[in-house]
Amino acid sequence: MFVDRVRVHLRAGAGGAGVVSFVRQRGKPRGKPTGGSGGSGGSVIVEADPSIATLLSYRRNPHHVAGSGSHGQGDLKHGRHGDDLVVRVPLGTVIHDDGGTLLADLVSPGQSVKVLDGGRGGRGNAAFLSPKMRAPSICEQGEYGAEGWFTFEMKLLADAALVGFPNAGKSTFISAVSAAKPKIADYPFTTLEPNLGVVEIDGRQFVLADIPGLIEGAARGKGLGHEFLRHVERARVLVILLDPSPIQTESPERQLDVLVSELEDFSPELGRRPRLLLINKSDSVSELPDIPGAHAVSAVTGAGVKAALHMIADLVGDARRDAPEREGYVLHRPAGEGFTLRRENDTWIIEGLAAVRAVRFADLTNPQAAELAARRLRQLGVDQALADAGAMQGDLVQIGELEFEYVHPELSEEE
Repeated sequence: MFVDRVRVHLRAGAGGAGVVSFVRQRGKPRGKPTGGSGGSGGSVIVEADPSIATLLSYRRNPHHVAGSGSHGQGDLKHGRHGDDLVVRVPLGTVIHDDGGTLLADLVSPGQSVKVLDGGRGGRGNAAFLSPKMRAPSICEQGEYGAEGWFTFEMKLLADAALVGFPNAGKSTFISAVSAAKPKIADYPFTTLEPNLGVVEIDGRQFVLADIPGLIEGAARGKGLGHEFLRHVERARVLVILLDPSPIQTESPERQLDVLVSELEDFSPELGRRPRLLLINKSDSVSELPDIPGAHAVSAVTGAGVKAALHMIADLVGDARRDAPEREGYVLHRPAGEGFTLRRENDTWIIEGLAAVRAVRFADLTNPQAAELAARRLRQLGVDQALADAGAMQGDLVQIGELEFEYVHPELSEEE
């Protein structure tokens, strides 16, 4: 089964928690802090793999999670990092986040993009040792890994694509000129999924794609065309196969008008793509239609096929020179701002990774942890932002799952 579009839910690994630990030594009643830090969670990486042919496995199992980091221990034993999750997809896969942003277009073997960062591990008390804090009794919680829904869409990578009405003989043509073995029968929409075949002619090679039949209205979603027209986008050359046999209700001239119109409606650039016109099934009619630039072939008898393959190879060669290999696309997203502030009912909501990290201590009832969290928020600018926004003494402030009362900076300094 060929699957070319799936929606998957991915989650990065959570970071392990830090730990509070001391080693008691003679003459040092406070002890030496030896709490290790937690390991970071694994990230989620999507990588193009030429051995993967379809996205079917992700439709069957859309949920995937990276490994979590382990917790720190005493004696300065730090937690191990969680394993990254490498999601392998076929070449030509486009990745969008749930907001519709294009994150990557992976076209080369091994090309990859990190879509989610693993949660940072929490620091143990040994990491807080300083001249001002000789016996820290605080540690941090690990962060949860980021998660989200993503859409994977596979677009075939082919040098040339066969385009035509249902039963125009596209499957017969590709099976005659390559090792591809598509399903062939005399009824509409025999081809329900694209097929790829490698064609070799006198030492030259190109990849040929058999696209399901297009009908009038395909660009607007009619028939199967809308689902597969996007595969034509990646082809350097279009090979339009016209069918003069009585099985078609439309004349070859009308077929050509419809096909070109549908390609242009779907993408104006497709209308300018190099193309070759072939009149297939030339053995089945006594008189061929007079269409300028069209060449007669018969995939069944082989008449005219070799000459047609040379013409396709010439067009592909020219297209390769004019347009070098696609390098793909990977979005490099800048780091988000430290925090955002909004009012919801009677609560000030502070969001942002930097703000959450400022208060992620295991126990904020610990005076050392509370003091350090307050200092972090002040340095981040949260106190001033609340004051500028009009927050009043005693207002409720929420950061993540933590809620506390706002203390105005001036009152705090007086105290």
